[in-house]
Amino acid sequence: MEKRTITLGHSPDPDDAFMFYGLAGNHVAIPTTWQFEHILQDIQTLNERATRGELDVSAISIHAYAYVSDRYALLPSGASMGDGYGPMLVSQKTLSREDIRRARIAVPGTMTSAFLAMQLWLERKADELDYVVVPFDEVFAAVRSGKADVGLIIHEGQLTYRNEGLVLCEDLGVWWGRENQGLPLPLGGNVVHKRFQIEERREISRILSESIRYGLDHRPDAVKHALQYARDMGLDLADQFVGMYVNHWTVDYGERGRESIRRFLAKAFEQKLIPHQQPLEFVD
Repeated sequence: MEKRTITLGHSPDPDDAFMFYGLAGNHVAIPTTWQFEHILQDIQTLNERATRGELDVSAISIHAYAYVSDRYALLPSGASMGDGYGPMLVSQKTLSREDIRRARIAVPGTMTSAFLAMQLWLERKADELDYVVVPFDEVFAAVRSGKADVGLIIHEGQLTYRNEGLVLCEDLGVWWGRENQGLPLPLGGNVVHKRFQIEERREISRILSESIRYGLDHRPDAVKHALQYARDMGLDLADQFVGMYVNHWTVDYGERGRESIRRFLAKAFEQKLIPHQQPLEFVD
């Protein structure tokens, strides 16, 4: 019998690699008639593909969910939450919020949650900002070369920016928690296409949840697997980064995690940064 291929998109980063270690290593039971095809692409590309409904299952930015909620449902596991930390604005010198409003900013994509959080912090729409889009791993170079005055950094850059001779202007995760009663900043999640029947969505949800739990239960092996996707990081730093974004929030958003997403998208809608606001739809 020919197997059904389910496309699974995620970024080539240590946290996603850790999350999907159980599945990629065949440590999780899947239906005998299914097979998963792992597609590794940067988050901006995955967001864009989600707007076209191309992948069956995908990691996306929570920002992007506002544009794809008609096609995809959120899975209850797979969250990346900034709990007291998050995307950062860095520069060669300390800049104020007003300075950054006038500066040229290198950003890793306009549909990332980092970009939306930055807009909320700056209280500015995209067309009111001077920004240049570069791949996330080229943000440091853009700032050092003078192509941009400020860099919006995500992924492991949050741990390595000092090595690049840069200083922190604002940690958007810290700001969000301060303004929202300690709620984590919602950054990413996993979604499943609504072309799957309800029971199929639940089975996919089970598989991905078990993969995350397997990684957490076999942390040393999962971190070693994730290390191959860690840029400029040794084992200890990779382990620290994974711990930031694969944790109890990743196993299940919980009500506080869901409330944070609701609030994040509601505030974006109020500031007219996203076109519409739809209720969150999670797979049971």
